[in-house]
Amino acid sequence: MSGVIRITDVSPRDGLQAESVVVDATKKAELVRRVEASGVDEVEVSSFVSPKWVPQLGDAAEVFDLIAPTKRDGVCYSALVPNVRGLEGAIVVNRDAREKHGVERLIDKVAVFTAASEGFSLKNTNATIEETLERFAPIIPEAHAQGLMVRGYISCIVKCPFDGDIPSSQVADVASRLLELGVDEIDLGDTIGAGTPDSIEQVLLDVIERLDGRALNDFGDPTLTLHLHDTFGNAGACIERALEVGVRSFDGSAGGLGGCPYASTDTKRAPGNVATLDVLDVVGNAGLTTKVNREEMVQASIYAGGLIG
Repeated sequence: MSGVIRITDVSPRDGLQAESVVVDATKKAELVRRVEASGVDEVEVSSFVSPKWVPQLGDAAEVFDLIAPTKRDGVCYSALVPNVRGLEGAIVVNRDAREKHGVERLIDKVAVFTAASEGFSLKNTNATIEETLERFAPIIPEAHAQGLMVRGYISCIVKCPFDGDIPSSQVADVASRLLELGVDEIDLGDTIGAGTPDSIEQVLLDVIERLDGRALNDFGDPTLTLHLHDTFGNAGACIERALEVGVRSFDGSAGGLGGCPYASTDTKRAPGNVATLDVLDVVGNAGLTTKVNREEMVQASIYAGGLIG
């Protein structure tokens, strides 16, 4: 099995989405450039979601326009699309990038999102799990027709702030439905950071069984990605266990920015994403490698932290 680990940095989207500070488009674009310069495989740039619900990301089209002239070969840009209208926004951005900047495909991947918890799904998407899956049905084939990869996020893979503990079989069932719909990648999110190495391993084993041996998708990337929050300081140990199980793709956030705003409670803000630097350290300690230049990621992380004070 490959010793090179795939790294996606989610700080420009999932990171800034959860921060109360509103960052202007030029600074977001600079964050993307700095993260990209570190050599990560993918940058999750923004989300085509209603500004009414996520005002921090209402400038997605502007950010993409700013970074179009400097996109590096080999890096994947991705964006969250909650519905058909969101996908249409991504398609327009790609069309404009071709016409204005000569970039054949600016956005390479779109992501849809659901949950393993009915309570969280209703809070986060105003829909049941089944209703979110129905929303995806027209998105995925159209994205593929546009040459775009599709990631399927599953939130609350261990525990939900509303429903409590989530059975790993329930996570696997949702993963199966996403695979049936045609997603290219399953991204498992421990949204509130409740996972331990043992609980994460059980989820991974159950989901891997549903992958039916597909270590790579049709685009040559790992089919399974793990997205952790470091609420109780367990993320590093969870990554170690995931590497032992065979996971070869991880999300991280420069500077540990963000977390899901809907996972917050009345008295406690949502915990942050695991820092990309921490992911790199665990991977290195395990004797594996990434394409990321650590010093460049240090500088990107310093910049990211400066954006929110």
